[in-house]
Amino acid sequence: MKRRAKGYTISAVADHYGVHQQTLRMYEREGLLKPSRSDGNVRLYTDEDLEQLELILNLTRDLGVNLAGVEIILNMREKMDQMQQEFNRFFGMLRDYMANQTIIEHDTQTSQALVPTRRPVTVKPVNRRTIKIEEPTED
Repeated sequence: MKRRAKGYTISAVADHYGVHQQTLRMYEREGLLKPSRSDGNVRLYTDEDLEQLELILNLTRDLGVNLAGVEIILNMREKMDQMQQEFNRFFGMLRDYMANQTIIEHDTQTSQALVPTRRPVTVKPVNRRTIKIEEPTED
C-alpha cells in the first residue's frame, strides 16, 4: 500500500481492504473513523486509523454487527481504555504512597488498638467569647 509522508490516501486504503471509498467516507460521517486531512483537504489515514478500520471490518464482516453496534462497541472500548489508565494511575499513586509512608510510633496502648486513636482534647467554655482547650498531660 502506497503511503504519503503523513498517512495513507483513501484510494490506497480502499484498494488494500477491498472496500469502496464511499464506505470509508460513510464510516467517517458516522464518526467511526477520524482520518486527518492534508493541506489540500485530502483524507490521510494513519496506522491507528487502519487498526480501527480492521476492527470495524472484523465486526461487520465476520461477526455481523451493524454500524450502530460497532459505534457502541468502539465507545465501550474507549471508555474501558480510559478506566484502565485511571486504574493504573491510582495504583501508581497508591504504590508511591506506600513506599513513602513513614512508620509512626504510637504509645503501647494505641499501637495495639484495632483503630488508632488520637489523644483526647477537652474543650471548656470559659465565658461566652473565649474557649479554653486543655490537652491531657503525659504522666
